[in-house]
Amino acid sequence: MKKLKDRWGIQSNWQLVVIFIVFAINGSLSAKISAYLMGILGLSKDNLNIIIYYIVLLVLVLPLYPFMLMGFGYLFGQSKFFVPFSKKMIKSIGLGFIFK
Repeated sequence: MKKLKDRWGIQSNWQLVVIFIVFAINGSLSAKISAYLMGILGLSKDNLNIIIYYIVLLVLVLPLYPFMLMGFGYLFGQSKFFVPFSKKMIKSIGLGFIFK
């Protein structure tokens, strides 16, 4: 844990626990929201090839995840950690133009 705390620049174990909680909530919720959006679009495992279904789900989750991460990071008081982390992720998926 010390190695991770040093790498992320985290001071306390409590801060590390909060960061893990934010990652857990955000990952679960972004997947649920993406699945819900697919339902609204009428896309399901029944009417799509399973591979296509998961590719579309991934395409929906990828841009949603970092934006939600910034929001939850702010709500949990960890925006100093999550905003740069999310910006780096957004730039890596090709949406860096949003921050220019």
